[in-house]
Amino acid sequence: MANVDQFESIFRSSVKERLEYRPMDISSILVITDLGPDEAEGFLERVRGFLAVLGSPDSLNFFLITGADYRSAEDLLDLVNDYELDLICSYRNLHTRAWRFPHSLGVHLDVLIQKTEIPVLILPHPRAGYMAEHAMQNTREVMVVSDLVAINHDLINYAACLTAPDGTLYLSHVESRFIFERYMEAIGKIDVIDTELARKRLARQLLKEPEDYFLSCADILRQHDVSLDVRSMVKFGHALAEYRRQIEARNLDLLVMHARDERQQAMNTFAYPLAVEFRQIPLLMI
Repeated sequence: MANVDQFESIFRSSVKERLEYRPMDISSILVITDLGPDEAEGFLERVRGFLAVLGSPDSLNFFLITGADYRSAEDLLDLVNDYELDLICSYRNLHTRAWRFPHSLGVHLDVLIQKTEIPVLILPHPRAGYMAEHAMQNTREVMVVSDLVAINHDLINYAACLTAPDGTLYLSHVESRFIFERYMEAIGKIDVIDTELARKRLARQLLKEPEDYFLSCADILRQHDVSLDVRSMVKFGHALAEYRRQIEARNLDLLVMHARDERQQAMNTFAYPLAVEFRQIPLLMI
């Protein structure tokens, strides 16, 4: 039986997931604000500049919703459903001054992210004053944030689409040190398992899988002539602390993360605290 188990383990370790590449067509873009007409137009122009990576102005269709167009989240959802969209752009705490506090995205954005299948680009609030100095100028430094399931093709494809040509695309996965130690504590109580051997091999395997996948991403993007500097960052740590450090150290222009969780009504439990915490740069929620 041990030989059969060993063979199965070797076979499984040899099966590696590879990126399923597809170029993303983002040409129909809705910008949602709670501003008056003049301020809203100014914000729209800034969004146009930030998303110049998507193509020439003639190839992109921008639509604008201002503060007078809706009040409730239900109103906003009805408006959004009237469009055929590839991307929604907005900012947190619409129709409230709660943007002054770093505690939530606000009901409008929460509902929008969960009730539509359209990716949502969350931008720094135009009145808040907490935007990073380098934010919304370009997308030369983009980082994909992956959770417990590192393999997510859409995250990579959208991120590659939004990274400026010859820019840097970071593929990142932070394995929770706390969760790892919790399982190691349980394993240490099982007398038939060599705890130190299990620690070394489990740690190595947890990092190897996302590393192998990210290597495949770099290879396949290169095969499709996507001219990006693709780098991977896979490590143990605390996600909030690590991504805060990365934003500050690398002057990241955009974080890309998975938002919806089919197992629950609420937003992905990994993405939500990141989305609330990191207000200073744009975040793409898919």
